[in-house]
Formats: sequence, C-alpha cells, structure tokens
Amino acid sequence: MAEACTHDCSACGTTCGQDTRKQDLRIKPHALSSIKHIIAVVSGKGGVGKSLVTGLLSVAMNRKGKHVGILDADITGPSIPKMFGVSGEVQGNEKGVYPIKSNRGIGIVSMNLLLAQQTDPVVWRGPIISGIVQQFYTDFVWQDVDYLFVDMPPGTGDVPLTVLQSIPLDGIVVVTSPQDLVSMIVEKAIKMANLMQIPILGLVENMSYFECPDCGKRHEIYGKSHIDEIARDKKLQVLAKIPSFLTSRQNVTAVRLRRSKRALWMKRWTNFSSLINKE
Repeated sequence: MAEACTHDCSACGTTCGQDTRKQDLRIKPHALSSIKHIIAVVSGKGGVGKSLVTGLLSVAMNRKGKHVGILDADITGPSIPKMFGVSGEVQGNEKGVYPIKSNRGIGIVSMNLLLAQQTDPVVWRGPIISGIVQQFYTDFVWQDVDYLFVDMPPGTGDVPLTVLQSIPLDGIVVVTSPQDLVSMIVEKAIKMANLMQIPILGLVENMSYFECPDCGKRHEIYGKSHIDEIARDKKLQVLAKIPSFLTSRQNVTAVRLRRSKRALWMKRWTNFSSLINKE
C-alpha cells in the first residue's frame, strides 16, 4: 500500500493487497467469431441428462432457423459428438480453427474431436482442463452463431467456475431428476449461479415419470418429483418435465408410441426455446 493511500482504488495507479477494484475475468472470443447469445446447461451431479437437454435445445433452435453451436465443456466425459453422430478431426487454416458441423449444420467443438481415439482418457488436472475450455471459446471461429450452448461438466468445480467467470453468459438452464439426493444437489448449482450473478433461465427435470404404453398411467419410477417445490422456493420457472422413454423394442406399438412421444417433446422444446429467445 502506498504511504499516502487515500483508499480510492479507482484513482490509484498501483496495485496492492488492499485493492478493492473489481477484476473483469471475461475473455474475448476469436476475432472472426460472431456470437449473439451464450447459454450454459448445468447440473449439480452427473447422470441427470444434462447433455440430452443441451442436444434438445440445440435441435429446437436449429429447427427455428437459428444458427447454433455447442461447446462441449465436459472435457473428461464428452458425449455430444456421439449424440449427433459427429466424428473426424477439426479443420483449421491460418485464420483459425473451425467447429465440425452436424448433418443439420450445428457446429460442435468437443475434446473427443481432438483425440486420436474416442476411448482415450483425458488425464489432466483442473487448471489444464479449464484452459482447454477457454481455448474452445477463444481459438475456434464461431461464425454467425445465434445461440452457443455450453454443455457443462457436472458439479461446481474448476470448469463450471471458469465458464461462469470468463465466458459472457446470457443465462443458464439447470437440469435435475426426481431423486431426493439430486434435488438437494441442484440447489448447489442454483446457489453457485446466484453467487456469480448469472441469470437462471429455469429448471428442467429429466426422467420425471414413465407413462405406460398400454394403459397410459404415469409412474414415478425414480421417486416423487420435488422440482415444483424447488422452483417456488427459489422463485424460478420449471421449463420442462421430460419423461423416461421405453428402451425395449420387443413391442412395435410401444416403439411407435415412444417415437410419437419424442416428436411431441421436440414440439414442446421448440415452444420452450421461445422463452430463451431474447431477440
């Protein structure tokens, strides 16, 4: 601290341990990038369908005619390329590196697109992983992107903190499932977003219920839902409740029903996407 310190850090040309000026940790995208909105999809723990929701949102916005990109920030457990049937190596030139496009034109950047083999593990410590996520944003050319969805790793560790601090998010979508434990952990993600002053667009509950294809009765096979209680308590909106779908293909009728249900939910996701359309 300077000898004649006035405690007015805004007018001070030096730095010291008493510096109270707020630091801007946000990073800038590639010079050729053009991104209108950035939305992160988060969860308090893994296995709740966070990547599924990211994919549904991306496809829904793509069907609305928007240019969409997905930044797969789950470096150690990437699933987006497999979900979209995307493989191969990313391409670049002297201007920069470009995302790989899906069949529908969704730009995707993921660690699995940079590995020699998709099954190769990424055994890195937190700071390195966080740096890679930032490079996905700064080194890749996101051209004319209306919506960039960030598929976050689960929890509130290094990477979520890095994304919330350094990438200018328009908001986050929190994904959960009906189990009591998950409902408790999702509050951690909500509190983290509030601490970082990031808007929460709403909550999505995956595997909310199972609807019998024979009688149409709903069964809460993963426990009673608490999403409405959490939403009321936190003054948030429940954006969607996604049902569990059949996995058995023994019954042709059930398979057709499942497909029709998926079509219905894609329609609902298209409607839901208007809630995050700020244009």
